[in-house]
Amino acid sequence: MKTRPGQKIQIKSVEELLGVVNEEAAMDIEIYKITSFADHPFKVVDDEKMQELVESIRVNGVLSPVLIRPKGMDTYEMISGHRRLHAAQLAGLESIPAIIRELSDDEATIAMVDANIQREELLPSEKAFAYKMKMDAMRRQAGRPTKENARQNVGNFETADIIGKDNGESGRQVQRYIRLTELVPELLEFVDCKRLQFTVAVDISYIDKEIQRWLYEYIKENGIIKAKQIALLREACTSGPMTQAKMISILNESQPGRTPSSKNIISEKKLREYFPDDYTAADMRSVILELLEQWKNGRE
Repeated sequence: MKTRPGQKIQIKSVEELLGVVNEEAAMDIEIYKITSFADHPFKVVDDEKMQELVESIRVNGVLSPVLIRPKGMDTYEMISGHRRLHAAQLAGLESIPAIIRELSDDEATIAMVDANIQREELLPSEKAFAYKMKMDAMRRQAGRPTKENARQNVGNFETADIIGKDNGESGRQVQRYIRLTELVPELLEFVDCKRLQFTVAVDISYIDKEIQRWLYEYIKENGIIKAKQIALLREACTSGPMTQAKMISILNESQPGRTPSSKNIISEKKLREYFPDDYTAADMRSVILELLEQWKNGRE
């Protein structure tokens, strides 16, 4: 390499040539000193893939260090690597290679989400709470608008766009996932196990929690519901009080392929005149069906 007179030659280190400048060094940390990240949204499941990871660790050790942050008194909090930590425990390891990094709560949240969100086969509930945690952390980091940070102070739409761009999704899709966090846990589980369609679940998330629990019971007994049914239910909720019996009637009458019935349906208020006050809608329905069955048998 030719140089000009007086020119200093800058010698690059091996680390610079390999692109690992200032790379943090991993060190072995006892597993009992590491606690899980608070409200970690990603599930650690003892499935076939976990068993494969356990066997790999038994043979090769933990090849990729986990990321932790110090919590004081020689203890640490896991940021990234919950599955590796769990597998290491199952494999009988007492320590695990870890990178220790000083992180604030919001920095730790963002790092935890970014490290896990690209995993394959994430459940909708995992992405929902991960995106929400990251959005809340980013908004807290932005702080109140001032002349200095006004450009960084972003709202929900802008933050969702940033999160989506980082993960190959539209900001609108990120917002849809975050809406799932407004579902009652039972319905969210239905989304995870594909008993409830994603877009229908997003529509349900705008409905009152008590009605959501009624919907859970309805789906459990009747199966899949469609977007049209939820649209009609949401419209009815805006026009007056909703009861479980009224909800069931709306959903039944709007089932795809069902021929609309005549309007001679007896209202729940009218039915209440014939039943004790402590009878639920299900109790009344049971009695009515039993009486109808007796009437039918009497005609035969």
